[in-house]
Amino acid sequence: MFDQFLFKKIDNAQLVVFRIFYGLLVSAECYGAIATGWVRRTLVEPRFTFSFIGFEWLQPLPGNGMYIYFAVMGTLGLLIALGYKYRFSALAFAILWSGVYLMQKSSYNNHYYLLMLLAYIMAFLPANRDASLDAKLNPGLRSQTMYNGVRWVIILQLFIVYTYASVAKLYADWLDFSMIDVLMTSKKDYYIIGELLQQKWVHKIIAIFGISFDLLIVPALLWKPTRKIAFLLSIFFHLFNSIVFQIGIFPYLSLAFTVFFFEPQTIRNIFLKTKTFAPEAKIIIPKTKNMILSVLGIYFLVQIALPLRHHFFKDDVLWTEEGHRLSWRMMLRSRGGRITYKVVNPKTKDTIKIDLDKYLTKKQRRRVTCYPDFIWQFAQHLKKEYAKKGESIQVFVDNKARVNQGSYKQFIDPKVDLANVPWKHFAHNDWILPSPKE
Repeated sequence: MFDQFLFKKIDNAQLVVFRIFYGLLVSAECYGAIATGWVRRTLVEPRFTFSFIGFEWLQPLPGNGMYIYFAVMGTLGLLIALGYKYRFSALAFAILWSGVYLMQKSSYNNHYYLLMLLAYIMAFLPANRDASLDAKLNPGLRSQTMYNGVRWVIILQLFIVYTYASVAKLYADWLDFSMIDVLMTSKKDYYIIGELLQQKWVHKIIAIFGISFDLLIVPALLWKPTRKIAFLLSIFFHLFNSIVFQIGIFPYLSLAFTVFFFEPQTIRNIFLKTKTFAPEAKIIIPKTKNMILSVLGIYFLVQIALPLRHHFFKDDVLWTEEGHRLSWRMMLRSRGGRITYKVVNPKTKDTIKIDLDKYLTKKQRRRVTCYPDFIWQFAQHLKKEYAKKGESIQVFVDNKARVNQGSYKQFIDPKVDLANVPWKHFAHNDWILPSPKE
């Protein structure tokens, strides 16, 4: 029965139309990153970038290299939309986007992570079988069907993202609306809506709607009686996020996903020239069925498990940040901090206070004051810098941090030499002091 469900042939209009939207949106994201100065601020101006730990070898290309890098990604996006050399274009984009994602965390965003996952998923889906240059140049490739499982891979990925995003909001600072107050304070100067966003009753609506929308939107889009109202709510929700939070293409990518919830014939009638296709519901079990099911099973087990890992670390993830990334914990906290780095020569006992302005951009300094992996990585960077001069050093920090509207508390143990302690990926780092009891 499960095989019949996954390997039933259905109209592929949903996937084909989504490919076009997806390609255009990632192209806009990449060209826009150049035009808005994001590439310059994040990858060109910094002396070095904070990569994911273990990927320190991934550093930006010198000179104008990163502008070319993003221009290539933008062009690949257009090729994806056109369906030209699709497999190559989609996989090349996925690899290049992964490089950008892993080489910098100063602008970390859950949406960038989702785009990386989606890029690899799309690279292996038959999205170029219709309305594409590939199908035009090679008519033998043309098809107007796909496996039903293709559609459900996308839907299940969305369900995981939205469900975890909803559940993560069920904590004190969201439920008492103080987190919404933190998010909206910086929006006070917005034209027309700025003052409205400061109202407590608006905060309550945003908080309740945020939890409810994330939890219910996928089931509501799947169920035909609620599909249209869910779609209208999606338009409102994602346009609100786009205007208020200015988070790039993600709201529009989220709207593009809704094509998978409407009837294929409806999507075909609206977007494609071939409006009369209605495939027979044939079931064709591929010879690689077991491999396909194994790969998908492992992938989705990882996707379900990763957001839960913070429960296996000591202390509160909101304080320690351990297990926060890759977990769909979106818009849950605002962090701030104060820090002083002291470099000590253990032989001479000479001590130097580090001027962060000489090493870091403004955005990087904000991260280094209150995120433990940034704090540790900068200590490692200082160690390497001094090693080049033939000096072996120790690095200590005097650091206080706060989460949301909490008070500043000691965050990092000032007695620990951060230059000479390893980073623990799968266990609590004991030099992160216990969370304050507030």
